[in-house]
Amino acid sequence: MRIRKGIITVVTAVLSLYVAAQNRNAAFLSYIDRYGSVAVAQMKKYHVPASITLAQGLLESDAGRSMLAVEANNHFGIKCHSDWQGRTMHYDDDRRGECFRSYGSAESSFEDHSVFLATGSRYAFLFDLKTTDYVGWARGLKKAGYATNPQYADKLISLIELYDLDRFDRDGGKQSGSGLQLSHQPYLSNGLLYVIKGNDESLKDIAREFDTSRFRLRRYNEIRRRFDPAPGSVIYMERKKCKASVGHETHVVGPDDSLWSISQMYGVRMSCLIRKNGLGDDKPLSTGMVLRLR
Repeated sequence: MRIRKGIITVVTAVLSLYVAAQNRNAAFLSYIDRYGSVAVAQMKKYHVPASITLAQGLLESDAGRSMLAVEANNHFGIKCHSDWQGRTMHYDDDRRGECFRSYGSAESSFEDHSVFLATGSRYAFLFDLKTTDYVGWARGLKKAGYATNPQYADKLISLIELYDLDRFDRDGGKQSGSGLQLSHQPYLSNGLLYVIKGNDESLKDIAREFDTSRFRLRRYNEIRRRFDPAPGSVIYMERKKCKASVGHETHVVGPDDSLWSISQMYGVRMSCLIRKNGLGDDKPLSTGMVLRLR
């Protein structure tokens, strides 16, 4: 299974980040186990691939943990639009205070997601594809404008392949998601896919497994040549963003922090941290400093 196109030293901060990553992975597998049958039922009813439904749910709701999912049961980031007559929730997304649909249950969100695609004229061409063509569906959703992120299709495809979600399209997902055996478990932070570097492995090993290059991994993670990140380091499979996710507004610099370790912790490029906080020779990073992340 492959991702397409796409110094934290060993201290307490790294260990806590590693534990958090394990919890995130458990949440992803739990989400798949919980909603796999729901996605299959929707596929049989509306012909939307179950793998696509699950991948979108995982990505859009952060495995059911996003504010929209928790408070509005909205697992797919569907906005109100003019024809929506149900409950609503206002949330800051692309713009401040945008209107999103609110549901009585997660299952209702899955149902509305299927109806939204099946009745939307701009998605009509997707239903000419087979339910086993998750690549075509992922790229078609991006083409139709479901999301603005230019890497949206690649993220869906990556999740489907890393978690073997296309088994739900083939046989209803009889194999449990918790039975997956992967050399590296995939995680999401700040909407970015990443893995944890293991003991006795190099960037070359990770690049080989995910059919990418060391050059690309070094560029994505801002790693200098001849520097080998320590075991337990976060290795992003795509370029970091210019601001952290909502809820991570600031970071208090600790004694073992470096600009790179903070950048990896939140998935924010070092150049953006420097610009946001006016860092430089006359204002170096120091313990106790409060850094803006957004």
